[in-house]
Amino acid sequence: MSDIDALEKDILAQISDAENQAALETVRVDALGKKGRVSALMKTLGGMSDDERKVKGPLLNGLKDRVNQAVLDRKAALEEAELDLRLASERVDVTLPVLTSQQGRIHPISQTIEELSAIFADMGFSVAEGPDIETDEMNFTALNIPPEHPARQMHDTFYLEEKEDGSRPVLRTHTSPVQIRTMLAEKPPHRIIAPGRVYRCDSDQTHTPMFHQVEGLVIDRETHMGHLKWVLEEFCKAYFELDSVSMRFRPSHFPFTEPSMEVDIRCRRDGGQILLGEGDDWLEILGCGMVHPNVLRYVGLDPHEFQGFAFGVGIDRMAMLKYGIPDLRAFFSGDLRWLRHYGFHSLDVPNLAGGLSR
Repeated sequence: MSDIDALEKDILAQISDAENQAALETVRVDALGKKGRVSALMKTLGGMSDDERKVKGPLLNGLKDRVNQAVLDRKAALEEAELDLRLASERVDVTLPVLTSQQGRIHPISQTIEELSAIFADMGFSVAEGPDIETDEMNFTALNIPPEHPARQMHDTFYLEEKEDGSRPVLRTHTSPVQIRTMLAEKPPHRIIAPGRVYRCDSDQTHTPMFHQVEGLVIDRETHMGHLKWVLEEFCKAYFELDSVSMRFRPSHFPFTEPSMEVDIRCRRDGGQILLGEGDDWLEILGCGMVHPNVLRYVGLDPHEFQGFAFGVGIDRMAMLKYGIPDLRAFFSGDLRWLRHYGFHSLDVPNLAGGLSR
């Protein structure tokens, strides 16, 4: 028994003196490995008599358990010490001064979306989102666009591979499907904007196959053209940071609104520049109208009980007008020189109180 006690005392001392996990593992193998000192004693139990085994067995098993637990405890202590050392050595000094020059820039499109969101949030609108890949049903049928409409043709729309059921998904041509999804998922009243990427087969100085659009929707029991006119006027004043704007509404046609209108804003063209809010010229900026009764019926609303209006604005075009960007294709060129010139600092968060473009 004294030999077992002496062995245990020696092994526990070595475990306690182990300075790292490698040294601890050496002690463990020396004691509990296949050829370890404790393992060697355990093997002698087979050659003992029953009476000896009854005495020595519990003593040796207890020794093995205590040594194993001591190893585990020492290992946990070493791991904690190593973690403390790493935390101390890898500490970051957050008191260092901020870099005086910011290298990154916020893209004008991202900035414009933030500006639009801030303006409409102030008027009680929430932001809604939807998938870029849409069904033909959501992109066209639900919006009262007939099968023979030119927008459904391949020269205008990007179609994906046909599915087994014969349907063909499309890259959405507008964010109007987000309005349908919102009206199907929630009960009126609705007051949302839906900014996002849209896709059409077109490319030149003012058109790209992928561009950005924001659409707005208001549905309620008492909604009329006066509400639409006020929303658009307030939006233009806030976005272009003008005290007043002069707008005109021209009759147009969109399958999902009736009546439908194109909206122009008064401007003056001077030396290649467009100055808004003054002059005798006009510039088209968006389309709008009252939501078509067929669209309301599709989402299960009674057009005699609910009315609403919708509008759509090209985000890229609004950014070009406000910030004097001449070519739409440069938005997607990835030219860092262009981004440094037209981009915004990351801390320039738009707000109505401090001014959107500061």
